[in-house]
Amino acid sequence: MARAFDTGEHLAVQAGTGTGKSLAYLVPAVVRAVETERPVVVSTATIALQRQLVDRDLPRLADSLADELPRRPRFALLKGRGNYLCLNKIHNGSEHGSDPPEADLPQEELFDPVPATALGREVQRLTAWTSDTESGDRDELVPGVTDRAWAQVSVSARECIGMARCPYGTDCFAERARERAGRADIIVTNHALLAIDAVSDAAVLPDHELLVVDEAHELVDRVTGVATGELSATSMAVAQRRAARLVDAELSDQLDTAVAALTALIGDGAPGRIDVLDDDLATALAALRDAARRVRSAIDLSPSDPKAAAARAEAVTALSDVGETAARMLDSFGPPIADRTDVVWLERETIRGAERAVLRVAPLTVAGLLRSRLFERSTTVLTSATLTVGGSFDAMAGAWGLTSGPENPADSDNPKKPQIRWRGIDVGSPFNHAKSGILYVAAHLPPPGRDGTGSPEQLDEIAGLITAAGGRTLGLFSSMRAARTAAETMRERLDTPVLCQGDDSTTTLVKRFAEDPETSLFGTLSLWQGVDVPGPSLSLVLIDRIPFPRPDDPLLTARQRRVAARGGNGFMAVAASHAALLLAQGAGRLLRSADDRGVVAVLDSRMATARYAGYLRASLPPFWSTTDPVQVRQALQRLHTR
Repeated sequence: MARAFDTGEHLAVQAGTGTGKSLAYLVPAVVRAVETERPVVVSTATIALQRQLVDRDLPRLADSLADELPRRPRFALLKGRGNYLCLNKIHNGSEHGSDPPEADLPQEELFDPVPATALGREVQRLTAWTSDTESGDRDELVPGVTDRAWAQVSVSARECIGMARCPYGTDCFAERARERAGRADIIVTNHALLAIDAVSDAAVLPDHELLVVDEAHELVDRVTGVATGELSATSMAVAQRRAARLVDAELSDQLDTAVAALTALIGDGAPGRIDVLDDDLATALAALRDAARRVRSAIDLSPSDPKAAAARAEAVTALSDVGETAARMLDSFGPPIADRTDVVWLERETIRGAERAVLRVAPLTVAGLLRSRLFERSTTVLTSATLTVGGSFDAMAGAWGLTSGPENPADSDNPKKPQIRWRGIDVGSPFNHAKSGILYVAAHLPPPGRDGTGSPEQLDEIAGLITAAGGRTLGLFSSMRAARTAAETMRERLDTPVLCQGDDSTTTLVKRFAEDPETSLFGTLSLWQGVDVPGPSLSLVLIDRIPFPRPDDPLLTARQRRVAARGGNGFMAVAASHAALLLAQGAGRLLRSADDRGVVAVLDSRMATARYAGYLRASLPPFWSTTDPVQVRQALQRLHTR
């Protein structure tokens, strides 16, 4: 890493659990930052790792290096503005009150001394917390509050009226955090804020030339999420409501009409990817775009009163989001399908028991964005336990924009553009995978069906494996339906407890699983990547099927089609790479300490028979492998009784 900082060559490092990744990048980062008086930014995907770095690793490192450095290194945690209390919103509120669906009450009732609702009581608690907290950071509030309550006391960066105009500017929690970050040698942040810094023209992070991206396998998805726009009845109603009192009735009516037309259209629409823009949708999007722009232009942003200024800033932000998203959706249909850079789809999702329709637009690739706004500006070290796919860094490097090709044609229009210099290193693992773990592929099972639940043969296999293991099983399933079906069946057939994601909070379930070796835990995506249970409570990881993306996933299928149209293998570049990365993450749950032993069981016979099976297995640790069910059950029984 120190060499990368010296040469400007980007570095991708795969380092397994237990290799000390954080210390490996923090030591050279701290030394470099202190010696040059130039900060290093460290970005992570999860709050847990951010807290580990700031609360544990960096303080210990600062103590250890005290005699080697000219001064003690400074470090700070920086999050997006919406993670901090907004004093102006708490004390002044806004002219339009609360926005649906975050609140059902006017602003004055939310902040009433004797609130009658649960939401009002949460807001009152947040108001009282303002006097006690030093940071205003939502993550430091225990117990936490709902998103509905937090929305009443926070603003986004675009809704902020600015430190100079805000009467609480000098006491602003977000500005204080930013000021601390500006003085720090190591700035710890998250991928979302890093993406916002890259996407927006405004500088969100302090100037930096050196960047470390931990949990780098998450980077593309997090940047894609930030770059995704959406239109829903809720988001349009917020813009409508915020603008209603700020413009004349004629303009307000135009916006109301446009919102009503698009709301009705997407409410009646069929979910799925939209490849052809029909006349009705084109007309509705154009009307919304034009109305939002006209209303936005009519709002006066110059009032000196902080309450009025805040209301106008919030309205302009909501209108800009709606208008720009509608315009982006319209523009995305301009080029031929093979040349498009965005995909649009309609989705139906359930939130708090209510279904809503959402029209979304997302980039087909963020490679060009990452290249131009990240790698061409900062020397970057990317690290994770899982960066190689099929035994190579090529897939990740293409997704990041470090290389070009059918999957990432970033340089196809400009072959003279200098190639980005980078290299990949796999530092291995402290574990002896061949002696500590077994990869068992249940080749005798029928291929999984399309209904999303396990076959009777697969359920028999799960019961037999868990019985042999004496519980101690983490079941990773491709869908919640499959996880629940398996859990219900196992509860009837097994004498050991079975927990299922959704029974309680994930944190509570993992704690119960870790504390009782006979307990099994079934779940889906968050368990594939978020479980760290060393010791005897986990000796069997079950994977029900190869985790290919859903065949109706609008974004990944559009990416797959785009690769194929440019001469690449869309299935291998997108679907197989996606599955390989998740398989590696899931298999990584097994060995978390040097003494751990166990089995990763893949209950999908395609892992042994399909033409892509070798590619997927090359993405996994080098476990000893077998397809013999008797042999693997005997091994689990020995582990259980040792």
